[in-house]
Amino acid sequence: MDLILLRHGKAEDMSPGGDFSRELVEKGRDQARKAARLLKAADLLPDIVLTSPLVRARQTADTFCQTAGIPGALVQSWLASGMSPESGLAELAGFKEFKRVGIVGHEPDFSQLIAWATGAQAGGIVMKKGAIACVRLNPPSRFGSLQFLIPPKLADEMDG
Repeated sequence: MDLILLRHGKAEDMSPGGDFSRELVEKGRDQARKAARLLKAADLLPDIVLTSPLVRARQTADTFCQTAGIPGALVQSWLASGMSPESGLAELAGFKEFKRVGIVGHEPDFSQLIAWATGAQAGGIVMKKGAIACVRLNPPSRFGSLQFLIPPKLADEMDG
């Protein structure tokens, strides 16, 4: 399976409802739209999209799916902030019938998952808000290979 990771876009700093309810700002919506256009142009759209239940991740996933013209994301509680690489990979095993799975979530969860699955040095991978990565893996096997990591600034340039 190719695992497409999309970190949520830029969100408001604070929310009266706390971290769970922080919403995307317009820049975050733009990041999600650019990611969708970029993956669509490269014929790399996921077959299914899974998202964290946190508002900013759900909004990123909704904007991404709408722009890409694909079915909406499925909310998965295990993608909430604080996911361990081991638990993430175990949960992904339930989706191994899909060739390409997209997940929308958080840091440091995504960087840790990529590093753990590829054998990279801890802290050696960083996913900024709006970044896109792809790891080829075969869950529940731990070992995979990084196919690409596109920071948001490069996505801006490629989309323009």
